[in-house]
Amino acid sequence: MRISSTTSLALVGLAGSALAHGSPTSRRKTMGFGPVHPHAKFHTSPASFAKASVFTSNPYEVAKGFVTELLQDQLSEDNKFTLRKDSTLTMVNGLEVADGDINVNVKGGTVISYGDSVRLVNFNTPGPHAEFCGLLQEQLVERLTLLQGHSVVVNQVTMSGVQLTDEPLERMRRLFRWNCDHLRTPHELVERGFGKTSDIFDPRSALLQFMIAATPNDAVVASILNNHDQIIAGMTSWFEPQLVGDDNAVRVEMINNVPDSVSPVKAKPVYIQLPDGDKTMLIQAWRFEVEMQDNWYEAVVSHQVPHRILSVVDWTSDSPVPSEPKQRQPATYHVFPFGINDPSEGGRTLAKENFDHLASPLGWHVIPASNDPLSSNLKKKGQYSNYTTTVGNNVFAHENWEGKNRWLHNYRPDGGDDLVFNYPYDPEYINATVTQLFYMSNLVHDLYYRQLPTGHFGHGSEFNNAEFSTPPDGQNGRCKMYLWNTANPYRDGDLDAGILIHELSHGLSTRLTGGPANSGCLGWGESGGMGEGWSDFLATMIRSKALYSDYPIGAWADNQAGGIRNYPYSLSKSVNPSTYKTLDKPQYGEVHATGEVWAEILWVVAQRLITKHGFVDSLFPPLPLEDGTIPLGDFYRVPEFSATGVPKPLIPKHGNSLIVQLVLNGMKLQQCRPSFFDARDAIIQADQVLTGGENFCDLWLGFAERGLGVDATVRGRTPWGGGVRTDGFNVPAACRRNGTPAPSPYP
Repeated sequence: MRISSTTSLALVGLAGSALAHGSPTSRRKTMGFGPVHPHAKFHTSPASFAKASVFTSNPYEVAKGFVTELLQDQLSEDNKFTLRKDSTLTMVNGLEVADGDINVNVKGGTVISYGDSVRLVNFNTPGPHAEFCGLLQEQLVERLTLLQGHSVVVNQVTMSGVQLTDEPLERMRRLFRWNCDHLRTPHELVERGFGKTSDIFDPRSALLQFMIAATPNDAVVASILNNHDQIIAGMTSWFEPQLVGDDNAVRVEMINNVPDSVSPVKAKPVYIQLPDGDKTMLIQAWRFEVEMQDNWYEAVVSHQVPHRILSVVDWTSDSPVPSEPKQRQPATYHVFPFGINDPSEGGRTLAKENFDHLASPLGWHVIPASNDPLSSNLKKKGQYSNYTTTVGNNVFAHENWEGKNRWLHNYRPDGGDDLVFNYPYDPEYINATVTQLFYMSNLVHDLYYRQLPTGHFGHGSEFNNAEFSTPPDGQNGRCKMYLWNTANPYRDGDLDAGILIHELSHGLSTRLTGGPANSGCLGWGESGGMGEGWSDFLATMIRSKALYSDYPIGAWADNQAGGIRNYPYSLSKSVNPSTYKTLDKPQYGEVHATGEVWAEILWVVAQRLITKHGFVDSLFPPLPLEDGTIPLGDFYRVPEFSATGVPKPLIPKHGNSLIVQLVLNGMKLQQCRPSFFDARDAIIQADQVLTGGENFCDLWLGFAERGLGVDATVRGRTPWGGGVRTDGFNVPAACRRNGTPAPSPYP
């Protein structure tokens, strides 16, 4: 269970998920599926809180009392929850329920909303993976039948010989192959005598079954299948304590020598909830954290033989404050400045290091020695590492032409003692592009910090792609940026700000949704799609100007005016016709296409607030003063005071800065694995919390304009993006004029 409080601001690192690109040359294998819980709900109605009876101003005590009453029918001596600083964990028989999430939002000692996906009842044996693959197989057969004009046999869905140039079909084939190719392998291994008598307290056999399914390397699969027991015998392990709650610790097993992993795998016994008709079954399982060359998985695999993969989230898809060290002059960078999306929009200028004393109190080139992986003084507090290269507390930026996981000692440009990073621009000259990557990543870090430390970054060896891995907070994120061979000379993705900002923005959505310790809340379906959509939306808002324009994503890198999405983001339905119902189309089951619809809806909502409140040229709040106070400038309204004289939160004055704040606050409020409806309601409630609801109708009108009104519906959602949706264009009665919604001011 995750508890968040609107009384304090979460500080998160940047990590994220990948950007899909138009070129078919790079298809990184990735797995992603899990149970869709019909009982999971996000509640914003005050009537939902009749059970809340704790009278205290401490948000954690309020949440603890609320959850106790909410779960009173499910709690027992064996079924408990334990509170920790960032979340609450559901525990059954001493084990965590991996997908038992409750997020409780507290304001002024009162619960204002909560999300609940916990049902601690019934125990059974697993079997949902076959159901997921069966649903996907049905979609494949349906698509083949439609394209060929006659019925087809089921075994055709995996036949590579069917030559059809149909992208939705190819996407479903890839999903099926990546996720379902080894559906029978657990049974075959048992039939061959492997793992038949495996110890339920030994995770190695279950882990090896996951690696068979996860690896993209056929040689690794063959090696495991032919040398199963020998490989298990070579997998050594040790235990490390992990704090659960304020005074409870569990042991996490660290497993070494795992085929195709690049670091020791973390293993922990858990339960997982699986729907079974109108019931929910609790299944004993192992949860693994597996870092691979191009993937970083959180996987849940059954204890029981044959080991079944029950859910999997790919954290990678296609980042006490010490005192200020000695003063120095700001660094200088020859770059495309913030707001210039790519070389087609403007030239390079000399930009200064941004000394934001709140977001980056040490500047961009200093790291506390105790946190510096390059320092020999890791245990010495109060000392600092001062770098003249593209290294600092927020970002490590460097080349990585070989695409390896090694990164500490990779090449980085050096600005010398004066920290001047002034290099000629050439698409193949690494100093200029790494400098651009370092500069832009630091600015995005500072912006997101102020709106509410990031991991290491690298320069990759493939083409036409970008990746960002999202482990839980406290572990370094991993970003890879690539060259694009769609132009001659090749173009570097580091110089297309929309692509880089998209990747960095995953850190906010992944770690704010469900809490910083849970990276598994945006893994698939509508929630996974919204993870992509928030990244597109934020990248587009950052580049937008006061004079309205439509915007594509990745147009410069891909050398295509329309970019790498189906449509540019536009207010015109003739340019971008996307509505909620668009998600039913076969090609929109993939998370990036799903994200386009969410980003388009948010773009339309944003323009209503801009029309109402105006536009500010910079989304950066004013720099803090030396004493830490924040001047209002032209960014914030004059603060109001409550009846008790307590100042209310600062409210951004302009529409574009306000919608960014509301979207980020909504991420904190919504539940784990949210639907479009949940995320919509969370943004509307974020406005209620921040402004008292003065934009209630403006927000509803924007959502309804693209089909996400109060009468929108969905039935039959699946992890693969399935379901049947109905557009809803109605708004609440309070927002109707003469019985009808206000007309759209846009074409």
